[in-house]
Amino acid sequence: MASAVVSAAFRLPSITRRLSTPAPRIRFYHSTIRFAHLRRFTTASSSMSQPTGEVGSVVDASSRNNENSAEKPDDVVVQYVVLRRDLIDSWPLGSVVTQGCHASVAAIWSFKDDPATLQYCDPQHIDSMHKVTLEVKGETQMMNLSEKLKLGGISHKLWMEQPENIPTCIATKPYPKSQVSSFFKKLKLCK
Repeated sequence: MASAVVSAAFRLPSITRRLSTPAPRIRFYHSTIRFAHLRRFTTASSSMSQPTGEVGSVVDASSRNNENSAEKPDDVVVQYVVLRRDLIDSWPLGSVVTQGCHASVAAIWSFKDDPATLQYCDPQHIDSMHKVTLEVKGETQMMNLSEKLKLGGISHKLWMEQPENIPTCIATKPYPKSQVSSFFKKLKLCK
């Protein structure tokens, strides 16, 4: 065992000499695609390796929902976060991002027992969360959107910055996209 360690130590300079030659250029966009492909492959292979329900067995409702959401990409579970453009233009960017984070976490925590929230935060889906970040012009539009969501029965958190009591952000609880996208169609993506 000791001789293997010693002989490896003596081979180290030759490895260093081989690595000193210029490495080929790496194109990151290829590796991103490859990782996304591997993630899909891993998900597909793990679901295939699980036993299927036999005659008379009860099929888990969550697995049925996962199959349906895979077939219908519009039904992906998504959380909408809406920021105020006037604050983006006047506050430090980090402060505005923090407001969005506060609202997002508060909405998820407030509705932590909701089935869509449980699916959104499930360990199997934690690395594939979907958020859409939008913007409104100012406080009036933020308050109007909050009222529109309340009337539509869309659960959300209107984040109020304290102690100033300024409405800064809205975050919905996670919903299937097809249920909530119509409320946000007229809003612009936050850039």
